[in-house]
Amino acid sequence: MTRKDTAIVLASGGLDSCVTVAIANEVYDLALLHINYGQRTESKELSAFHEIASYYNVPDERILIANIDYFRKIGGSSLTDTKIPVQEADPDSKEIPTTYVPFRNTLFLSVAVSWAEVIGAGRVFIGVVAQDSPGYPDCKPLYYEAFNKLIVAGTKPETRVTVETPLIFKTKAEIVTLGMSLKAPLHLSWSCYKNTEKACGVCHSCYLRLKAFRESGHKDPIEYE
Repeated sequence: MTRKDTAIVLASGGLDSCVTVAIANEVYDLALLHINYGQRTESKELSAFHEIASYYNVPDERILIANIDYFRKIGGSSLTDTKIPVQEADPDSKEIPTTYVPFRNTLFLSVAVSWAEVIGAGRVFIGVVAQDSPGYPDCKPLYYEAFNKLIVAGTKPETRVTVETPLIFKTKAEIVTLGMSLKAPLHLSWSCYKNTEKACGVCHSCYLRLKAFRESGHKDPIEYE
């Protein structure tokens, strides 16, 4: 057998990142990156990440947990500032939601690319979905086209790292169906923006998740209030 190339997957512990891990696992040796950024559900997301990493038998030397808690100090998002309430789902809204964390994915990707340069990984996978929220500027295809150009401009000449977004044009229902076909451990994933025990079922992330499972004809394996 020839040795597989290594790919880093940004794994939050959520539904989309769980399926992204399953996609990358089909072709690459996995290296998983999780970032604590002062979010409300930090402890639950970290727990989900560890369970997913264990499911795929990712060795400790290919697991990186980074802490960038200054997002909590900056504020400006209901995910990191408890004084701002988490909005209930409003599927018709075109506004940028309060759950947007300013320029977050840029910081996440920067950590991933730095690690990729060191370990020689040629791919960085991130499970962004354009449908998630039309208001999230860092979930748009144009953003990732620009970021890949930034990698070329800002790394060593011999570095060859590309950010991959395999889910960006898919619907949530398609993501659930794909995850099922790849035997992704969706029962280990966590999507709720508010709770760490039982999912709230009413935040935007829970709404999209429940709708996706319903439309795909599958039962969501996690518990809700």
